[in-house]
Amino acid sequence: MHCEKYLTGACRSCQWLEQTPEQQIAAKQGQLQALLPEIEAIKFQTPVTGLQIAFRNKAKMVVSGSVERPIFGIIGENGVGVDLTDCPLYPASFSDIFSVLSPFIARAGLTPYNIERKRGELKYLLLTQSRHTGRFMLRFVLRSEKKLVQLKNALPWLQEQLPQLEVITANIQPVHMAILEGEEEIFLTPQHTLREEFNQVPLFIRPQGFFQTNPVVAAKLYQTAREWVKALNIHSLWDLFCGVGGFGLHCAEKETRLTGIEISAPAIASAQQSANELGLQYVEFKALDSTRFATANQDIPQLILVNPPRRGIGKALCDYLSHMQPEYILYSSCNAKTMAQDLKWLSGYQVCKVQLFDLFPHTAHFEVLTLLKRIVQ
Repeated sequence: MHCEKYLTGACRSCQWLEQTPEQQIAAKQGQLQALLPEIEAIKFQTPVTGLQIAFRNKAKMVVSGSVERPIFGIIGENGVGVDLTDCPLYPASFSDIFSVLSPFIARAGLTPYNIERKRGELKYLLLTQSRHTGRFMLRFVLRSEKKLVQLKNALPWLQEQLPQLEVITANIQPVHMAILEGEEEIFLTPQHTLREEFNQVPLFIRPQGFFQTNPVVAAKLYQTAREWVKALNIHSLWDLFCGVGGFGLHCAEKETRLTGIEISAPAIASAQQSANELGLQYVEFKALDSTRFATANQDIPQLILVNPPRRGIGKALCDYLSHMQPEYILYSSCNAKTMAQDLKWLSGYQVCKVQLFDLFPHTAHFEVLTLLKRIVQ
């Protein structure tokens, strides 16, 4: 992938850009196998890859510069804004949005926030696109509600120029720190969710909710989980750390009893919306702490699916699973190091297969899916 910003040193987010795609995958697979030395090489499936450019469905842009000439991108090492609107990781459709947002900021009087002076209002622009519908969610991250009336008054012009903006919000982030968003979200459109679809499964993106940034490879990840679980003849499962329910909804059949657990109430609302549309009668999603929910239950399902944040599932949940011994555990991880530690804490299980998914090309990061089966004594 050619990137002028990388060549000039203005942006080095893609740390592995100088390696070929083949070299990147080989290095990642090598890292994964080194972290799991006790697993036979034959159990490692062929890595799953996707596009190398224009694969992201989300842009997180720091806004700097002036109200007349805003800069969307990052703040460089010299404290000056770096324009990343031409980043090759974004689809061409993103450029159309950014080109209109630039004059809109002047129309609305949204002064970019100056970190050194602690002045200004507009901190970030967060843009997400549904690959299924082509529609967008746009979020303005503001320091306060000071410019909210001006933003609302200017909004009809923006919507006329960009009818593909389906969800627009203002997020209030008053803290003078590198925190992406605040707790308060103000909807500026009647529509509150952005519809996506992977493998005929509807998924709904809401502000402040986690959603995979590489939809092509994410769809392959969910489809793989579906195929692995279908081969096991599962009738009951838990989806812990379920987010918007992508894994559980892919793995549940019409008669499957599925319980999805996630701490985020908006994510649970999205998951339940998907389940209702699919007509799944034996599915429930609850906004709870996954570890607390699991360890308080003695009636366990055949399969427990976990998709934790980077910290992993932790020793308490590993100890619980080792004691309760569900037939299968399906572990999806964005941090192979913590997953490897969790697998050491899990006792009474054997790894059936492991597969790497390259959701983050040009970086050292990747997703990994691991299927474990209870060892019959």
